[in-house]
Amino acid sequence: MRHTAETVASRRRIIWILSLSFWTAVGLVCGLQIWISMITHGHALWRVLAYQVLIWDAWFVLSPGIGWLARRFPLVPPTARAVIAHAVAALVIAPVHSLWWALLLVYMKPYDAMGAQRFADAFWWIGPSGLPQQLCFYCGVLAAHYAAEYYDKYRDRERTAARLEASLSEARLHALELQIQPHFLFNTLNSISALVRTARERDAVAMIAGLSDLLRYSLDHAGEQRVTLAGELAITERYLAIERLRFPDRMAFEIDASAEVRRAAVPTLLLQPLAENAVRHGIARLAAPGRVAIRAYRDGARLCIEVFNTGTLAADRRAGVGLRNTMDRLRHLYGSDHGFELRAEAGGVVASVALPWSEPGSGPASEATPLARATAR
Repeated sequence: MRHTAETVASRRRIIWILSLSFWTAVGLVCGLQIWISMITHGHALWRVLAYQVLIWDAWFVLSPGIGWLARRFPLVPPTARAVIAHAVAALVIAPVHSLWWALLLVYMKPYDAMGAQRFADAFWWIGPSGLPQQLCFYCGVLAAHYAAEYYDKYRDRERTAARLEASLSEARLHALELQIQPHFLFNTLNSISALVRTARERDAVAMIAGLSDLLRYSLDHAGEQRVTLAGELAITERYLAIERLRFPDRMAFEIDASAEVRRAAVPTLLLQPLAENAVRHGIARLAAPGRVAIRAYRDGARLCIEVFNTGTLAADRRAGVGLRNTMDRLRHLYGSDHGFELRAEAGGVVASVALPWSEPGSGPASEATPLARATAR
């Protein structure tokens, strides 16, 4: 709210500065033109310019009153009451401006002895002859007010649409997270059930403790879109330790990431679905020992993460809930500025993710996402 109020106040200041600059420029141009046309008469340039600027800047002083009338008696849609009100206002303001004009002419004497010397003569000369011009300028100020008003309404609608778009994106991302959480929860509970049935109580207790850590992590970071890679690697390592309890004789895992890379920002719950996919479609289907390897490194302005698992990539394999939701979240957060690939490599399958490099709390990086751009409008 404070940011919006400051923005509106700043925009109004700009409008008033532009308005004053416009009327001053008109006065300077008119004054210079008149002085050049009368250059042989020897009139003082500064006096002619000041005289014309004061005449035209009077419309800047009158503009707030005309703006108030425009809001009090709107002409869109036109009504008889509003038309009469503005007609009366124009017929009142025109002689008021002519009065000011006549006073300047008499007391500033911009044209020396060539101008009117008495106020009555100046007023009766300027008033009737300048009335059509005064009415035209009243209409011009009125039109400028409505133009600025409609521009503000357009910008407000644009900002409202941007906020709605950002809210919708947030809701979609939250829905995707909610789909991921019960997905791995149910899978882990099934694993615990299998351990209990085979009388591996100690492993079941260890798996329950690991599941508790996973749920605590999920709750602690609920609603957060980005966390450090270090946090993601830690909870993913906890998940892989749980899965190793299921396959103690045929699963190994390793994580390769430098301290610098671990400071990078990544979407919450990015790695766990990839690790789960590696175990479910790789290790779980093998009779022989296999491994899961996570490697993260920086490549210029990109953060690259690779999750390898022993196994084969089936040609007709469809992405599961976790993998599909991960791809959807990446599209929501980064648009086209990311990469995701699932490919076969010698001895296994690699899920590769490439993201713009950033660290939590870094302004430029967070502003680079489509969601952040929409929210900032």
